[in-house]
Amino acid sequence: MRDITKNVLIRLIKEKSVKTGSFKLKSGKESEFYVDVRQVSLNGYASALIGELIVDMLFDEVIGVGGMETGSIPVAMSVVHQSGINGFYIRKISKEYGITERVVGLVNLPKGSKVCLVEDTTSTGASLLEAIKVATEAGLEVIQCITVVDRQEGAEELLKQHGFVLECLVTKEELKG
Repeated sequence: MRDITKNVLIRLIKEKSVKTGSFKLKSGKESEFYVDVRQVSLNGYASALIGELIVDMLFDEVIGVGGMETGSIPVAMSVVHQSGINGFYIRKISKEYGITERVVGLVNLPKGSKVCLVEDTTSTGASLLEAIKVATEAGLEVIQCITVVDRQEGAEELLKQHGFVLECLVTKEELKG
C-alpha cells in the first residue's frame, strides 16, 4: 500500500509542483529544475498522502512534528491531522510584538519532547540545520528529520555530519525519472 501511495504522490508532484526553466534556489544556486511542494502540500488529497506516508515513518517516541515556516507548516499539519500528535512551527525571525518566541506551539510540548522536523523540499540542508538548532534551544529533542522532496544537493551529508539522518518521501531522481 505504501508503494501505491508514494507513486500517486510522485505523480501529483510531477503534475503540480515540478517546473523547468531557470530558477534561483534559496541556497543561491541556479537550477533548471524546481519543485514547489506547497502546490501539493496545500492540496487536500495530496496532503493526506503526505501525512499518511510520514506517519508510517515516524519513530514511536515522537510526540511532536514541525519545522521552519512557511513550507513545513502544511506538511506538519498533514501529519498532525493523520496522527493526532502535536504540531509546532519555527519562525524565521522572532517577532517584536506579542509572543516573541521563535517556536510556536510549545504549550503542547513539554521540555525534552521528542520531535520530528519536516520540510517540504530540502536542498543543501542549511534550513533544516537551523531548525534543529532553534528547536533544540527551545528545549525540544530532535530525533528525526523527514523531507517530502530531497533535491539531493548535500542535505543528507550535512545532517549526517551533525549526527542526524535525513529521510525523504521522494528524491529529485524519482521526479526526473
